[in-house]
Amino acid sequence: MSANGQNRHARTTRLARKLAVVGTGAAVLALPLIGATSASAATPAATTTAATATTAATTYPDNLDGWIRESLDVMAQHGIPGSYEGIHRNIMRESSGNPMAINNWDINAINGTPSKGLLQVIAPTFEAYHVPGTSWDPYDPVANITAACNYAADRYGSMDNVFGAY
Repeated sequence: MSANGQNRHARTTRLARKLAVVGTGAAVLALPLIGATSASAATPAATTTAATATTAATTYPDNLDGWIRESLDVMAQHGIPGSYEGIHRNIMRESSGNPMAINNWDINAINGTPSKGLLQVIAPTFEAYHVPGTSWDPYDPVANITAACNYAADRYGSMDNVFGAY
């Protein structure tokens, strides 16, 4: 607290209210005095820059967290249900997070269509449940996740409802 018993926040808030009563012009001129870095935030150029920043494409890290988050965004655009937790749980069970995983021993492999990728999808399932806007490569993490989640949604209601091999 300051010597006169008022903290700085209370004084600057009271000052801002008083300046607002005086008029917008005076308040804008006083902004640097009460803690704002500049009054230019209200200019059209700054507004255009802010609007451009919000419409920029989202980038995702090239790792399991980023692949799941990107898949969730694609799934949301296509109305495919699923949660981060449900997807992550199934990925860890199916491939331990390895996008290049392949199952060469089960019945699918014996029949010539091994399960591939993060969620161990066989080629016919991947092709039938491929989600537009994703790669046609079953080893592509985002394509594999979204196709598998699309299949799980059709078959089980959501990937969140899958707790074993599917």
